[in-house]
Amino acid sequence: MKAGWQTKTLDQISQNLDNKRVPITKADRQPGEYPYYGASGIVDFVADYIFDCDALLVSEDGANLLARATPIAFSASGKYWVNNHAHILKFENVTTQRFVELYLDSITLEPYITGAAQPKLNQKALNSIPVPIPLLPEQERIVAILDEAFAGIATARAAAEQNRQNARALFESHLQSVFSQRGEGWGEKSLEELGTITSSKRIFKSEYVESGVPFYRTKEIKELANGREITTELFISEARYREIKKGFGVPKAGDVLLTAIGTIGETWVVEGNDDFYFKDGNVLWLKEFTSITPRFLKYVLQSFVESLNKMSHGSAYSALPIQRLNAHKIFLPSQAEQEQIVTTLDALYDETQRLEALHQRKLEALDKLKQSLLHQAFSGAL
Repeated sequence: MKAGWQTKTLDQISQNLDNKRVPITKADRQPGEYPYYGASGIVDFVADYIFDCDALLVSEDGANLLARATPIAFSASGKYWVNNHAHILKFENVTTQRFVELYLDSITLEPYITGAAQPKLNQKALNSIPVPIPLLPEQERIVAILDEAFAGIATARAAAEQNRQNARALFESHLQSVFSQRGEGWGEKSLEELGTITSSKRIFKSEYVESGVPFYRTKEIKELANGREITTELFISEARYREIKKGFGVPKAGDVLLTAIGTIGETWVVEGNDDFYFKDGNVLWLKEFTSITPRFLKYVLQSFVESLNKMSHGSAYSALPIQRLNAHKIFLPSQAEQEQIVTTLDALYDETQRLEALHQRKLEALDKLKQSLLHQAFSGAL
């Protein structure tokens, strides 16, 4: 450790105010102007407050303690209310508070967390977390450098994210322009006039095996539809697969699979002859389509994703019924024109993927830069 630094536990440098927290059920909250904090930040605004000070709030429970999708430590100031899902730490000054906030958001808390199904960071464990602490002037210097750097990273990250979204929006716009209007000489047919839409034979959990034929759900179809590698987590036996193939049939090259529960409209054209099967209900199987090429069908389906979502129904999970999809009408050019359209869309899609990947790499590089700065800061190397 750098000269002049000390290691202190959180209870040595802060005052824990957890005993002043008061949870309010949603039904009992009176709407107002004061922030109401929970484990991951502001969850509501209420008519009263119980704190009027600068403090550091730290998540007490929830999956985010491990996932870290959002910061687990965040500052609060002014008048506010805190429920019992966030710890409250008060420091001698806001510089040390900010220093500790940055430190906690840079380290793993797994050694201090209990519970797998419901991760929890209890007060005793929180208080025992060691923090490398320099003198106040050094804290001020480090906080100033990190805050300035992170502001620049946030700006660059927002620009990269916007550019990534713009690339996707450009493709979606062109897709809509192709299919939103009827071209010259295009016919109109319902999907059931062109082919068969069905699902799969029911596979029960008891039929899963350790290894065998891959069994795809919405997750895997979504990954395949977006050109990503998949990690197959479920399998059925070779014998069960052969039984289904003989009695009912299985997807083959040129068939199209469409996600139909939860995430609606992810579309994958089956390529090659690798064996696999899929979950009934979650995924629809479009097969034996005539007068329409597989990739043209894929793009047609992609062009009316919003309509697919409107066709879906359900409360906890939206679901796309086969009968509604069957009845949907599309405009259909000749197969020669379909091939031309697909060639154009494929080229634009590939360019979109290239740009999205480029901006994704920029986002990842910015995240790595942020972690590198944090590591340097708290090892005394900044």
